[in-house]
Amino acid sequence: MAADALIVVDLQNDFCPGGALAVAGGDEIVPLVNDLIRHTEHVLLTQDWHPAGHSSFASSHPGRQAFESIDMPYGPQTLWPDHCIQGSKGADFHTGLAWSKAELVIRKGFRPGIDSYSAFFENDRLTPTGLAGYLRERGIGAVTLVGLATDFCVAYSALDAVKQGLATTVRLDACRAINLNGSLDTMIGKMRDAGVTLI
Repeated sequence: MAADALIVVDLQNDFCPGGALAVAGGDEIVPLVNDLIRHTEHVLLTQDWHPAGHSSFASSHPGRQAFESIDMPYGPQTLWPDHCIQGSKGADFHTGLAWSKAELVIRKGFRPGIDSYSAFFENDRLTPTGLAGYLRERGIGAVTLVGLATDFCVAYSALDAVKQGLATTVRLDACRAINLNGSLDTMIGKMRDAGVTLI
C-alpha cells in the first residue's frame, strides 16, 4: 500500500503577520500543522526562495503596483511585494514551526524570470521541481497539503498533485488564504472539480 506524505507549503515569516506578504491569520495554523507533523511519518516542506529583483516583484516593473497582473512569456503573472528573498529572515520558516522532521525541502521561485506557486511545477507549467519523481521513488501515493496560501501555492500544488496521480487532500483548517479578487472561492471550486478532497 502506498505511503502518505504531509506537504507543508510556504509556512514562512514573510507570509505570516508582520511579513512582507502577510496572509491574515497565517501564524494561527502553526500549532495544528505541528500536530500533523508529529503524527505523519513522511513530511515535506516547500520554501519560496526568490533572488532579489525577481521578475514577479512589482518593484522590478517601474510604474506597476503590487497585486496588479502583467503578461509574462508564460502567461498572466500577479505582481507581489518583494518577499521571501533568499537568505533573508522573511524567507525563514516560521519560528514556531517544528519542521526538523522534514525529509525534503523543495525550494521554488529561485529562477529570476519565472514565478512558482506549485510544489510540482514552475508557473510555465512545464518546468518540474522534481517532487513528483521523489514521491514516486519513495512509494508515496497520497499527499495531504497544509500551509499558505490556500488560493495560491496550496491550490496550485494540490491541482498538480492530482495530475500526477496522487490521492490529494487539503486540510482547509490548516491553511489560510490571500483571497485576491475572489481567488479563494475560485480555487476551492477548481480543487473540488479536480477531485481534491477538502476537509
